[in-house]
Amino acid sequence: MEKENELEINEASAKEEAIVENNNEEVVEEKAETKDATLEEAKDSNESKEEEASKPEAKDEPQAETKEDNGKTPIVQLKNVDITFGKFKAVKNATFDIYKGETFSLVGESGSGKTTIGRAIIRINPISNGEILFEGKRISGKISRKEDRDVIRNIQMIFQDPAASLNERATVEYIVSEGLYNFHLFENDADRIQKVENIIKEVGLLPEHLTRYPHEFSGGQRQRIGIARSIVMEPKFVIADEPISALDVSIRAQVLNLLKKFQKELDITYLFIAHDLSIVRFISDRIGVIYKGDMVEIAETEELFAYPLHPYTKSLLSAIPVPDPKIEKNKKLFVYDPSMHDYSVDKPSLRDIGHNHLVFCNDKEFEEYKKIRN
Repeated sequence: MEKENELEINEASAKEEAIVENNNEEVVEEKAETKDATLEEAKDSNESKEEEASKPEAKDEPQAETKEDNGKTPIVQLKNVDITFGKFKAVKNATFDIYKGETFSLVGESGSGKTTIGRAIIRINPISNGEILFEGKRISGKISRKEDRDVIRNIQMIFQDPAASLNERATVEYIVSEGLYNFHLFENDADRIQKVENIIKEVGLLPEHLTRYPHEFSGGQRQRIGIARSIVMEPKFVIADEPISALDVSIRAQVLNLLKKFQKELDITYLFIAHDLSIVRFISDRIGVIYKGDMVEIAETEELFAYPLHPYTKSLLSAIPVPDPKIEKNKKLFVYDPSMHDYSVDKPSLRDIGHNHLVFCNDKEFEEYKKIRN
């Protein structure tokens, strides 16, 4: 009996030892597997980090300011921009830069696409092709909420119709303060009122006007309120959409001088939209001419007036009124006819003929324009 009990005890202890060994082996295997998995995960993470490091930076990330060959820094860039409304293409392959601190004027007849481009820059009109950059960062298409607020904060627009762009139910104080409220650009209420009163005085109105409503003002005064609403935000870029077209001649000069004054004091860049070349000559550094959605000529102001090359630009210049009645009576208007171009085989594009002068032309016209300019 004692031997049988000893045998049973020995067998039981042998089984327990086997179980312990198996458990130890499983634990060792699990540890080994865990270690291998950890090594693989670390290896994968290192590889992914190396891949991310080797990838170029995304376009949406802010980029350092880059200067072009002419030494100027572009603040707004349009690259191959198309804007369509249904089947109608309002703007075709628009490509140009607006440099920091300058006034770039966009001129053309009604319906040519001037305002459409301005509204696309401020993200009111979506674009169907290309991209729009602000300070090297894409602002067209889908962007984050923060980036959208940055665009609103730094790009402002003075609209063409001051009566339609102002809230008739709001006082002038609230209209001018709205941007300050949205971005909290004041320390306290006294600071806000001080900023509003200062800008109202700058545009030629009085502090007592702040309690009035837009319908109590003339067209010129309403336009001044629109300018004050934009400038009080201290933006980097302002789109002025025909801000003087509905104003009297005497008021026009005051508004233009006001815009130039703010540009000097606050280092603002303007996109000035107009259809009258005689006005843009006074305020512009460079001029872009647009015809039915195509940019047909871009040049510095005096260069454009001295050497107008595209026939459409010549037609706009011939329409400028001359103050001398005798000269005006005998003046011949040049009417632009698009059928004068033969683009059936030799297709046109915007080309640089030198002197920072770009013209929309084909190969044959390009050689002719170069001869005229040089």
